[in-house]
Amino acid sequence: MYLLDGAIRNYAWGSHQELAALRGAPTPTEHPEAEMWFGTHSGDPALLATDNDRTLRDVVAADPTHELGSATAHTFADNLPFLLKLLAAEEPLSLQAHPSLAQAQEGYARENAQGVPLDAPDRNYHDPNHKPELIVGLTRFHALAGFREPQRTLELFDALNVPQLQPYVEMLRAEPDATGIRAVMTTLITLTADQLWECITATQEAAQRLVAANGEWVDESVTFLGLVSEYGNDAGALCALLLNRITLEPGEAIFMKSGMLHAYLHGVGVEIMANSDNVLRGGLTSKHIDVPELMHVVQFDALLDPIAPAENVVLSSHGIVPAEGIETVEYLIPVPEFRLSRSHLAPCRESHLGIEGPFIVLVTEGTVTLTSRECPEGLSVSAGHAAWVGAWEDRPTIATGENSATVFIARVP
Repeated sequence: MYLLDGAIRNYAWGSHQELAALRGAPTPTEHPEAEMWFGTHSGDPALLATDNDRTLRDVVAADPTHELGSATAHTFADNLPFLLKLLAAEEPLSLQAHPSLAQAQEGYARENAQGVPLDAPDRNYHDPNHKPELIVGLTRFHALAGFREPQRTLELFDALNVPQLQPYVEMLRAEPDATGIRAVMTTLITLTADQLWECITATQEAAQRLVAANGEWVDESVTFLGLVSEYGNDAGALCALLLNRITLEPGEAIFMKSGMLHAYLHGVGVEIMANSDNVLRGGLTSKHIDVPELMHVVQFDALLDPIAPAENVVLSSHGIVPAEGIETVEYLIPVPEFRLSRSHLAPCRESHLGIEGPFIVLVTEGTVTLTSRECPEGLSVSAGHAAWVGAWEDRPTIATGENSATVFIARVP
C-alpha cells in the first residue's frame, strides 16, 4: 500500500479554505485550490506521501500487471482507467460537456494531425479517452446538469415573460423535444453581442421580479443573476436557463454521461471519472471556448431525473464488509472504468475490505488505519489523503480509532 498526496490544481473558481481545511493545512491558501487529483493521469499524477519525487503513475508504469492485475492491465492498456478527485467550487465552473469515446479518439487524432501542441491553451482533446463522471456532494452541492424537460422550461420562460426571448420560446413551444432544445441553444449561444446584451438585461429584470416574488423559480433566477454578475455578457447565462438546477445533499450524486451539458456552481464533492481531461466549453469561463465543437458533442435529450441512483451495500464484494457501525452505499454507474462506494464507520470499528485491488481509499472525514499481510504495521490515512492498494496485495482490514470516519473507495468493476 502507498499513502498518497493529491496533486493540487489551482483554478480561479476554487477555494482558499475548503480543501486545505479538509487535509489539515493552513488557511487561507495563497492561491485558490480547486481540485486534488488522486490518480495516474499524466497531467498531474498523485504523489507518494513518503517520497514526493515519485508518483502513482511511476509505481503503475514500473509493473502494470503487478499493480493493476492482468485483466485491468490488458483491458485498459496498462493504465489505471479512472481518476479520483476532491473538488471545491467557490465560483461557478464553465458550461461544458465531455466527448464520447469515438469523438475523443477522432478529435485527439485530428488535433495531433493539425500539429496542435498537447499543452496549447486552445487544445480541446488532451487524450483519446471519454470522460463520464460522477460527483458526490460532501457539502450541499449546487449544479446545473442536463436539459430540463421542455414543458417545464416553457413554464419558466412564461414566468419570466421576457419579450426579447419570445422568438426562442416559440421555437421550443413548436418543438418541445430534443430538436427544439438544440434549436434554442444553438440560437442563444450564437447571438451577437448586442442581441445578447439586450436579452440578458431584460432577463435580469424579470429574474429579479421572480426572486422578489419568492415563487417557484427562485433558485433558477438567483443562479441566472449570479452568473450574469460573475460573467457579464455571456451566452452561458442564458443557456443555463435550459438546464436542471440541482442541489445535492451530502452523499447524493449526479452522473454526467458523455455529451451531457453541465456546470458546477458551488460546493465540495468527491468526483470520479474515466482517466481523461477532455472538456469542451461553451461559456462561463476565461478558458478556451469552442462553441462548434461543444455543439458537436452535446446530447440534447432532456434529463428527467439527474440524481444518480445508489444502493445500500449488503455484499462484501462492493467494498467494506458489512458490520455493526459501518454503513456503505455504492453508486450505480453504467461504465466499465470505475465504481465508487461511500462508507461511514463509527468509532472503534474494524472490518475487512471485501474487494481485490486495484483500488483507492480516499478519506474525507476522520482517520482510518489500513492493515494487510504486506503492511502489518498499518497505514494511517487521514482526511484529505488517500491510499493505493495494488492488485498484488492481500485484502486489507480497515479500522477507526476514537472518532468516526467517512471513506470513499474507487475501484475497477
